[in-house]
Amino acid sequence: MSLTLATDGAQHIPVAIDAASLATIEFTLASQPADRAGLRLASLSALAALLAPTGAIGRHAAAHQGQASRPVRAILFDKSATTNWSLGWHQDRTIAVIERHDAPGFGPWTVKSGIQHVAPPQSLLDRMLTLRLHLDPVDADNAPLLIAPGTHRHGRIPESEVATHVARHGTHACLAERGDIWLYATPILHASDAATAPRHRRVLQLDYSADPLPGGLQWLGVT
Repeated sequence: MSLTLATDGAQHIPVAIDAASLATIEFTLASQPADRAGLRLASLSALAALLAPTGAIGRHAAAHQGQASRPVRAILFDKSATTNWSLGWHQDRTIAVIERHDAPGFGPWTVKSGIQHVAPPQSLLDRMLTLRLHLDPVDADNAPLLIAPGTHRHGRIPESEVATHVARHGTHACLAERGDIWLYATPILHASDAATAPRHRRVLQLDYSADPLPGGLQWLGVT
């Protein structure tokens, strides 16, 4: 089944990144620890051209958010035989900022990997996009991301209603080849099982937003 961002809240973009760009990305990430399931990245300045609205990666978000679109958070995931985890159905509900400034509608606050995170108004999350760039192939045995198409349209979903929404909307496994991108609405319900045949499954996940933040808050950003 082919999904679209407009209808389903998610879209597969095959062969989105060429070999030279993939080599640049891998070189940039080579110094990152290899034994972490999820690594939050505070700076990817070497990839600024690729992540910009006109870049090979950023243009896929800018096509929906406009030229103000920019990467505001990055996480490197790698499932392997030693880091093989599962994650239940959930929505992403926080953003990463440079420092804490209390502002109406923002909260609660948490610190993850030394980075300040805060839950923003749902309206801001509804305009955000998440982009997953695949550095390794992902088949059904290697823990593809699972999404519930259309659940991004329901705003913040109470924990008690998550299972009902997943059952109603169904699930879709986001299979991918190296160099593919999956683009989805940030609030969509998603999950991941442990891999049944674990091997490296490197994914560079980037959140994009075109919105400024109020009250002295500043996106952490990645460039």
